[in-house]
Amino acid sequence: MRRTPMRNRGGSACGVLGKLAAVLLAAILGGQPAPAGAAPEALPRLAIDPAGVSVSGISSGGYMATQFHLAHSSLVSGAGIFAAGPWFCARGALQRALEECTENADSRPPTAELVAEARRQAAARQIDDLRGLADDRVWLFRGTRDQRIARPVADSLADFYAAFVPAERIARIGTVPAGHGVPTLRSGVPCGSSDPPFLNACNYDAAGALRAHLYGPLAKPASTTTALRSFDQRLYDVDDGLAERGWLHVPAVCARGERCRLHIVFHGCRQGEEFVGRAFVEDAGYNRWAEANRIVVLYPQARRSLLLPLNPQGCWDWWGYSGKDYATRDGQQLQAVRAMIRALGGL
Repeated sequence: MRRTPMRNRGGSACGVLGKLAAVLLAAILGGQPAPAGAAPEALPRLAIDPAGVSVSGISSGGYMATQFHLAHSSLVSGAGIFAAGPWFCARGALQRALEECTENADSRPPTAELVAEARRQAAARQIDDLRGLADDRVWLFRGTRDQRIARPVADSLADFYAAFVPAERIARIGTVPAGHGVPTLRSGVPCGSSDPPFLNACNYDAAGALRAHLYGPLAKPASTTTALRSFDQRLYDVDDGLAERGWLHVPAVCARGERCRLHIVFHGCRQGEEFVGRAFVEDAGYNRWAEANRIVVLYPQARRSLLLPLNPQGCWDWWGYSGKDYATRDGQQLQAVRAMIRALGGL
């Protein structure tokens, strides 16, 4: 019988407390709807390098990136995490997410317990063999003015990865005076803000810094990029939990069939297209580096929901609103993104 230890031990999203907690959690991780654009289509088949798949994410997307990394460590070669805590921090409970995994935390989440749970899940084959993390590269960022994720939470994330990844392969950035967001050279709100679109103009190119750590020396970023294209996420979504469309950046050489790497970027709460339009996918800084370095960028999009599952701020699931297996390979959102990767390169 399959192990199913990922159960909600602290409350249910279906209850009144769960609904209130979801709203509070979304507000903490923090929008306006964006206009619809061209009709989406299927993802193109590209020549993706199986050794060059990496992930990154901010806030709920940072938690999601870590979940995807652990679930598929045999595929993913590296992860960049902005403003998030350790894998399975919420342990399936919204109240625990609020109390231990955001700015409300007054102590570190229980890293040793989470490391032990990851080992149990790997033994049960619910996530990949954790030995697959040993040769990966990890880049961790928290701004000194972040008002959403407390320092002890970020410390716990670093401690969690240190249990599986050699210290020399982990880079930790903690001196930039950024708020809760992705630091950029010039795009977005003032550096110390924690406001939409959660891009902070800090004169710091975070997208380039994390790429250089994950992939090694890179060519200088391109001055212009090929246009983003939308795609129909419903073709890959196992349970209608994602937005109708996601976004994809394909450098010109990759579109011509040349071998390219793949980077998946998970937005944060209130940062998907429904809230900030294309600000995140266009201005976070990923695409210029990708254009010059043969890197395809996939931007999947979570969907806001005002009913069950309650997700009014369009967060990725890192506390269990999509089901108890949300942090394993059986998680609905993880399955959907994995299907997108297969469609792109057959990996």
